[in-house]
Amino acid sequence: MAAVLAGFVLFSLFVGTLPTAAALALCVLAGGALAVFGHHSHGGVLVIDVYARRSRYFAWSPALKTGGCVLLLVLCVASPSPWVPLALALIMAFLTVWGGIRFHDYLALLSLPAAFLLLSGLALLWDYVPVMDGVAAIPLWNGWLVVTAAAQVRARLVMARALGAMSCLYFLSLSTTMPEILSVLRRAHVPSVMTELAVLIYRYLFVLLSAYETMQDAAASRLGYSTFARSIRTTGAVYGNLLAASFRRAGACFDAMESRCYDGEIRFLEREKPVTLPAALLFGGLLAGTAVCMMTGGG
Repeated sequence: MAAVLAGFVLFSLFVGTLPTAAALALCVLAGGALAVFGHHSHGGVLVIDVYARRSRYFAWSPALKTGGCVLLLVLCVASPSPWVPLALALIMAFLTVWGGIRFHDYLALLSLPAAFLLLSGLALLWDYVPVMDGVAAIPLWNGWLVVTAAAQVRARLVMARALGAMSCLYFLSLSTTMPEILSVLRRAHVPSVMTELAVLIYRYLFVLLSAYETMQDAAASRLGYSTFARSIRTTGAVYGNLLAASFRRAGACFDAMESRCYDGEIRFLEREKPVTLPAALLFGGLLAGTAVCMMTGGG
């Protein structure tokens, strides 16, 4: 479904701008790539933190990486042209893959936010009007679903900005662990309640995912998904048990934290990582290049 959606959105973006054959070839290529590479599984572990610790950039200063990525994200979102965010997305993707993650794994991680981006693109592209208009139209009841040239321009800009912003955040998350990011936020005087909630939510997402996978495997081993009707009942039972298990796990973990003298603040062992010249040159060059491209019109 995601591959079909990607192909349809890309065709809607470029129909009327590119030749029909070229637009069809582009959507088939993108849909095929997503179908082949866009399979993502968490595996019940903190996969993102594992990738971050294996990254070439793990020894770089987390403050520099966080500040640089945030500034690049702001410039990307503020760009008046889609070319600057697209170029930044390609550069950040290349740097992330070169940092140690496999290209297949990177695309798999990107597939989930890409699905939301594609759905947003559909909402931006297609409009319902009473008369046929635009570069593409589909009859629907007493009106038409149409794509106009103005909607294509707007959708390209919004989707390019979103893709560039996602690439910046992926570079940060796949090279910096969550405790390091939270440490930077504390030093930036972000309220402690926000950082505490962030680390607890991040941790318990994977705890609940592990519990869900265990329940799902147990139900499957008992033929709980053998028919459609039984699958519906099994899914409801699993979700109900997961809610009860989450409350039990939360209570047990809070008792364990209090027994270890929890006083309202979660602390992590931090390693000092000074700013290095290669890291400063990389982010300085990216920020300067992005700003210059924006001031000159972005192509």
